[in-house]
Amino acid sequence: MSPEELRAQILHLVEEFYAANWPRTDFVAGQTPVPVSGRVFDQEDLTSLVDSALDFWLTTGRFAENFERSLAQFLNVRHALLVNSGSSANLVALSCLTSPQLGGRQCKPGDEIITVAAGFPTTVNPIIQNNLIPVLLDVELGTYNIDVTRLEEAISPRTKGIFLAHTLGNPFNLDAVTDVAQRHNLWLIEDNCDALGSRYNGRYTGTFGDLGTLSFYPAHHITMGEGGAVLTNRPALKKLAESFRDWGRDCWCAPGKDNTCGKRFEWALGDLPYGYDHKYIYSHIGYNLKVTDMQAAIGVSQLKKLPDFITTRQKNWALLREGLAPFADYLLLPEPTPNSEPSWFGFVITVRDNAPISRNELTHYLNQKRIGTRLLFGGNLIRQPAYKDASYRIVGNLTNSDIIMNQTFWIGVYPGLSEDHIEYMLDAFRAALT
Repeated sequence: MSPEELRAQILHLVEEFYAANWPRTDFVAGQTPVPVSGRVFDQEDLTSLVDSALDFWLTTGRFAENFERSLAQFLNVRHALLVNSGSSANLVALSCLTSPQLGGRQCKPGDEIITVAAGFPTTVNPIIQNNLIPVLLDVELGTYNIDVTRLEEAISPRTKGIFLAHTLGNPFNLDAVTDVAQRHNLWLIEDNCDALGSRYNGRYTGTFGDLGTLSFYPAHHITMGEGGAVLTNRPALKKLAESFRDWGRDCWCAPGKDNTCGKRFEWALGDLPYGYDHKYIYSHIGYNLKVTDMQAAIGVSQLKKLPDFITTRQKNWALLREGLAPFADYLLLPEPTPNSEPSWFGFVITVRDNAPISRNELTHYLNQKRIGTRLLFGGNLIRQPAYKDASYRIVGNLTNSDIIMNQTFWIGVYPGLSEDHIEYMLDAFRAALT
């Protein structure tokens, strides 16, 4: 048999293996776990992974190129760069703004980046890791996004940018934030890791700022196992992001390619001798944060399912919102940001002071019922041990961030949950609150 025939036979067997190894199972109340998130995959995802493995290319290749192109087309953004995680995407996006090639807009040690205290650590960490100062604002309860009323007040002569996440898929107030960023000539990075497919004024989030980021961890809207992406419409930032992702090199040749610029041995940069091999010239202190082609192969297949995944997330969120409405006196229920159409990552709940049960008691009860829960990330990050000695500036108070730390949690809406799962969750809430 030819290699092509053998490949086809292997992939056919992979489909059969999928059917045998992951048969459909019925939901059994009280026995079947109800996780907050998880991978949703089929035989196409598995065969795509194995197809890539048979190439044995290993680093980024044809599947990565396909995925970057398809993702950019889906989001209507000019460039999408794959990296090995959403956290790496945030690191690359922020780090590329420290490049001397940006001139007067370069972020230098001691400069400030505005963000929020109630967020995921790896939105804030790249600011600190680049010797910049996070300026922490509070968030709104209900949307759990930045309270924009203090945004102007947060700006100082050293402010260079704004770095915010769309919390659990709910877009932050992009009208207000982009207006401030444009008027003050600030960089804007959208952490879109929890919000792939969310829209604001009809446009996909992650495409409003100078840079956007995505995560493809199993918990997220689509998965590669590990993986992420940096989004931008600006070619200059795309080149800088590639440099920081790829060891800090000046060369932009793809893996396995040479002399894309046409003058590989005709460069004179830094104090290097003329003609030094451009593939080994480094303009930045970078990293190696590339993804493998096997991961990208899963992403190529998963991306086709994204519209259906988004629809299911929105449906599950709406069922939970309707079912929990009778308990609004005890539970502060989430609200979509005005002018938005969220691609929900989770259903966030704040237990009110007058509720008959505390947040911790409620989450303990739900977990006893095999219903997964998660806190809203790090709560108020300045209370976390990792930030005890970090340098930051606070604007206003962080009252709501502390409420989130003590009274807020979220439950799942991911596409692996059926209406039976949702109804079981609602029954558990009814039992706990009545």
